[in-house]
Amino acid sequence: MIGRYTLPAMGEVWSEAHKYALWCRVETLALEAHAKAGRVPADCVEPVRNAAPPTPEAVAEIEAVTQHDVIAFLSAWADNTTPREAAAYVHFGMTSSDLLDTALGLQLVDATDLLLAKADGLVAALRDLGLRERDTVRVGRTHGIHGEPDVFGHRVADFAFAMARCRDRLRLARADVGVAKISGAVGTYSNIEPDVEQHVAAALGLTPAPVATQVVIRDGIASWVAALAGLATVCEAVALEVRHGQRTEVRELSEPFGRGQKGSSAMPHKKNPIMSERIAGMARIVRAQYVPVLEGVPLWHERDISHSSTERIALPDAAIATDYLLHLTTRLVSGLVVDAARMRANLDASGGLIYTSAVLLELVEAGLSREDAYALTQRAAMTTWETGVPFRETLRTAAADAGQQIDEARLDEVCRPERYVERLGPVFDRLAALA
Repeated sequence: MIGRYTLPAMGEVWSEAHKYALWCRVETLALEAHAKAGRVPADCVEPVRNAAPPTPEAVAEIEAVTQHDVIAFLSAWADNTTPREAAAYVHFGMTSSDLLDTALGLQLVDATDLLLAKADGLVAALRDLGLRERDTVRVGRTHGIHGEPDVFGHRVADFAFAMARCRDRLRLARADVGVAKISGAVGTYSNIEPDVEQHVAAALGLTPAPVATQVVIRDGIASWVAALAGLATVCEAVALEVRHGQRTEVRELSEPFGRGQKGSSAMPHKKNPIMSERIAGMARIVRAQYVPVLEGVPLWHERDISHSSTERIALPDAAIATDYLLHLTTRLVSGLVVDAARMRANLDASGGLIYTSAVLLELVEAGLSREDAYALTQRAAMTTWETGVPFRETLRTAAADAGQQIDEARLDEVCRPERYVERLGPVFDRLAALA
């Protein structure tokens, strides 16, 4: 991921220097376990533990010759070990994927914890916004067309619960990826004891893989990326709501616009939803990582490296982009400008057509068949669409033509927007309790 969208903490998780530090940690723990069991000399542990991790430049120089990153790492690290002979027992009985998959599990857990903290913050921001706007009346839309009266807090609550569910899926996925695998060339512990895997896993806070070949099968990692894609897509849903609400014709919502900010190089009046559009674009990047990672589950004869090149790109990019998306969406929600007066004006813009569903039921209760009540109401509504005459007037005319009389007192009640949201109390109670 380019630096523009990489936040420091998440960038550090996926940096080459940090990766090699983790590799050193895994190898040192494995060496400790061997020494404790008396399988290697005890005096080799301290020199290895004290050896500085190799620099990415040093590893790259050796890899240019070996064309093997783990061998290059081991050679570069041995160069930093004093005495160098102490490094002889590093990687004892292990295969490359023992190191790679275990360190990757640790990276994924660290990335997940950063993401969960940001997801918690976004859930809280959405919850607080929803509660603040629980009485802000607006029109509810279906297919982009005015439907019935609603409150803006109801829409925000929907996003809050969706984000909370995606966060919880990521929490479950953390267990899928937080595994250690140190079981040898084809996963049979042929040259390494299971107690090494158990020691390393316990020290790193990981779970030993219940079974593995040379690699841990990638279904868990695919589930992790799917969870990130869910988070990213809910961020996009929030952004899409703002993009629609900021359109000049709607003008109910707007992104924060700071002092000195510019919207257009050519049109000084512009205040564009640039944060929301950036969120929409980056959500595509996260979703795009899922299928390539999923396709790393089936590998030739237990293991090839077709998953490796994919994961080197897809996993850091998915994590870094999701991290940035959560950060940006929280900023968007926390600074969102809500125009309650404009919402009310838009609610009234259709001349009362948003009350047709309740009018239909009132006519049925007055004794009309549903078919006749629907036809009468639709006839009045179409006249309002075509002429702009308020719906209450066209309804009276249509009713009179059909020999029906409208109860004006009931019509007053039916056309009161607050009536439509009176039963939302339990929704906001649940929202207030959302952790």
